[in-house]
Amino acid sequence: MAPPDSAALTELKTNLEEVERALAAAGLVSRGAFHPEPSDNVPALSNGAPARTLVLAGNVGRSMWAAFSKAGHSPQHALDTWSRAVLEPIATRFGGAAIFPGGGPPYRPFIAWAQRAGPVRPSAIGMLIHPDFGLWHAYRGALALPQRLELPAPDARPRPCDSCADKPCLTTCPVDAFKPSGYDVPTCIGFLESPPGADCTTQGCAARRACPIGREHIYEPAQAAFHMAAFVKANQR
Repeated sequence: MAPPDSAALTELKTNLEEVERALAAAGLVSRGAFHPEPSDNVPALSNGAPARTLVLAGNVGRSMWAAFSKAGHSPQHALDTWSRAVLEPIATRFGGAAIFPGGGPPYRPFIAWAQRAGPVRPSAIGMLIHPDFGLWHAYRGALALPQRLELPAPDARPRPCDSCADKPCLTTCPVDAFKPSGYDVPTCIGFLESPPGADCTTQGCAARRACPIGREHIYEPAQAAFHMAAFVKANQR
């Protein structure tokens, strides 16, 4: 019998738990995984082979902040730089490729991938909500792997917003930026750049903080201020 090729050996040695441990060691967590279909638009690997498993990577609550802060990055797009520095070696280790939300066009459909990979759905204010972590989570990239890893059964829990009667997220914004017609970004940015917006820029979006789901995962002030500053910079007129 001929010996297995290197791809087969990699598949024998790799499982989802090993990938999750590698992410955890770098300060990130697995945000779910799925086996891609052609309609998912997951790019082929560098050798032209299809990705057989896509593992989403990111943070929940404060899980990433300590590792990122310790890295000492301060330039513009520092979080994107750090994410690449962390995820690309992990992808290489497992014979795959790292994919990131930015860097386009073409931009990869991370919102759709996130909903394929785990129990997240658009919240009442637009951003994805998770049954445990609420609005306090994010996606930093994805690992496209050549192995078809064994995955747990899909988590089919319903969207928390559907059972939330009060929906305080829709009534807490100081400038009513979350309207039935959509998110009014210019109004939000104008408020954040004014002195009254200091509470949101230093503590995080007031509407986001009003959500009762996952409150124990709210970002610490330094993390919230970092993300809010990046948001304002990206959307300045």
